[in-house]
Amino acid sequence: MSIQAVGQNSTQSVTTPPSQSAGGTPSTSKTTSTSSPASYTVSISGAARAALLEATETSVQTAQEANRGDLQAKRLLAKEQASKAL
Repeated sequence: MSIQAVGQNSTQSVTTPPSQSAGGTPSTSKTTSTSSPASYTVSISGAARAALLEATETSVQTAQEANRGDLQAKRLLAKEQASKAL
């Protein structure tokens, strides 16, 4: 993922379509209510988004960050090197 993906709007809407019977026509309901399909909104916090980016970054990105002085990336590279030495 790129840095650009972090700046995008973190709210997404998902709308579920009405259920249909096997014949392809909308199923009938015993209630006479004509409500719209349910919709759900999911929000992802900035901290969760940052954690996701850290967890999914490639080894190349980690090496680049370590070369720029990122302490977390340096620790991760040292840990990977130690595991390879065993």
